[in-house]
Amino acid sequence: MATITDATGARHARILGVGGYRPSRVVPNAEIVDAIDSSDEWIRTRSGIVERRWATPEETVQMMSVAASRKALDRAGIDAKQVDCVIVSTVSHLMQTPSVAATIADELGTEHAAAFDISAACAGFCHGISMAADFIRGGSARHVLVIGVERLSDLTDVHDRGTAFIFADGAGAAVVGPSDAPGIGPVVWGSEGDRADLITSKTDWPTAMETGETPYLAMNGNPVFRWASFAMAKIGQEALDRAGITADELDCFVPHQANMRIIDALARSMKLPESVKIARDIAEMGNTSAASIPLALDRMIEEGQATSGETALFIAFGAGLVYAAQVVVVP
Repeated sequence: MATITDATGARHARILGVGGYRPSRVVPNAEIVDAIDSSDEWIRTRSGIVERRWATPEETVQMMSVAASRKALDRAGIDAKQVDCVIVSTVSHLMQTPSVAATIADELGTEHAAAFDISAACAGFCHGISMAADFIRGGSARHVLVIGVERLSDLTDVHDRGTAFIFADGAGAAVVGPSDAPGIGPVVWGSEGDRADLITSKTDWPTAMETGETPYLAMNGNPVFRWASFAMAKIGQEALDRAGITADELDCFVPHQANMRIIDALARSMKLPESVKIARDIAEMGNTSAASIPLALDRMIEEGQATSGETALFIAFGAGLVYAAQVVVVP
């Protein structure tokens, strides 16, 4: 019987560079409030959001992804031709096929890189980082480009008081490659499909095609808030434990930018010391789903809050309900 030769990969993997793209259109709360009979104070108190970014027609999912990816590649010192795989997490690329990952890979100039989209909502970027690390250690790829990108303004009902002020657009990317030392800790991930109805589309695509109704996003905010604020703290702690890192050794906390109150509740529940720097990109960006963590880390690096070699905890959660968390080394 013939023996199959096994692939041999790098011993470790790490993030080599990150990049973000923020759409040009700034939408302050004042532009939102009349349609939902609300106020700037109500939105700030409920979510911590002051303004968000919505894409112009020219700022497509692909355009934003390519811009963020070029920034990440430049920071990583990697040419696009060295990228072996492109993973794109998005729920707002409104074509079932082909994948936007394939056309992004082509525009970037990769040499026929493997490319595919994943749908894991707000946790998708963390899913992609975990898969990239496994691909590199398993020998399937040497450099993987992971992109989180959304144009949630296309799927937002501006008259829905529960969601209109939350969702936003943007793209973030990370280059993952081989490392001499561990740079991406074990992922803690999972799903709770029995709660899938808490965040969902208001209608399915067959109905939308028949009626012309846009499949806007809908969310039952209170139970999602409770679940994320408390259940996810346990997931974050498990990710720290599996990485062999204590809260006192952590430098940065980069959670999904869903709600400022959730971010604060997670930090309290996990008893993070004051020395831990916490990403709060949501105030100016809103909730960009799969793009929120790379965008938040990109801002922390640019503003000097996160420096190369520090440890950071990612934790993300969203529609599904799905979640993922891991400790990484800041590039």
